[in-house]
Amino acid sequence: MPAVLLLAILVPAATAAQPAAKPWDAVLIASFNIQVFGESKLSKPDVVEVLTRVVRKFDVVAVQEVRAKSDDVVPRFVQAVNADGSRYHFVIGPREGRTSSKEQYTFIYDTTRIEVDPSSLGTIPDPSGRLHRPPLVARFRTRLNPPQAAWTFWLVDTHTDPDEVPQELAALTDVFLAMQRTRPDEDDVIMLGDLNAGPPQFGSLARIPGIGWAVADVTTNTRRTKTYDNLAFARPQTSEYLGVWGVLDLQNAFGLPLDKALEVSDHNPVWAAFSPCEARGQPHQPWAGQPATGR
Repeated sequence: MPAVLLLAILVPAATAAQPAAKPWDAVLIASFNIQVFGESKLSKPDVVEVLTRVVRKFDVVAVQEVRAKSDDVVPRFVQAVNADGSRYHFVIGPREGRTSSKEQYTFIYDTTRIEVDPSSLGTIPDPSGRLHRPPLVARFRTRLNPPQAAWTFWLVDTHTDPDEVPQELAALTDVFLAMQRTRPDEDDVIMLGDLNAGPPQFGSLARIPGIGWAVADVTTNTRRTKTYDNLAFARPQTSEYLGVWGVLDLQNAFGLPLDKALEVSDHNPVWAAFSPCEARGQPHQPWAGQPATGR
């Protein structure tokens, strides 16, 4: 069954709140700012239960706002995700931030469906200091097809500072363009995260040739007042995009009152669906190859 038809059955509208299941012939990529994700949140069983159920809905989740002094918060959380027999793993970046409050980015992914090139993991250099938290990047490949036909793609995980959104979006424009040039055999770059801005405020990011974004005209924060979270990618390069996306509303999806949803996060997860097959048929260099810029 074609992926678009299958997804139309699973999610009747392009802005459906959540996927009913992970379809075998589509890759579901999500972004989730898990507000101040650390020991305190991990100590609340009800919160962890919701978070694990969120992650299991997707093939890859780019997480923002990991704030923990301990290095075992994300490993313990992934262990909880896998308590039902799932096989998720993670890669994580360094602690970043200009103040004493540091944050980490992490990618959590389903190893039965996705693999990561460990040599690609890196933080984008920011010598001019325009970004409070430079993005974390990694290159992924689907495991749903033979390797020669599998879709490969960069993910760029980012979280702008709310006080310097225009400056940081301008810097992220340069990051996106640099990632497009990082590998001659890779044209799929997906920048995702908490941008603290909706499409009308994207500025130069919105002027990148062919740029598009998944989420539009729908709020993404838990209080349903702002469109801050998104996935941006260039078209037609990323023609694997199936035109299906959603905002996983924590209240509706899990039957939570607002106060309980806010204990999970002040952001809802956002997601988009992609074909697992490389659409453009371009030849790839060896998989564990050239590292990311700034490695």
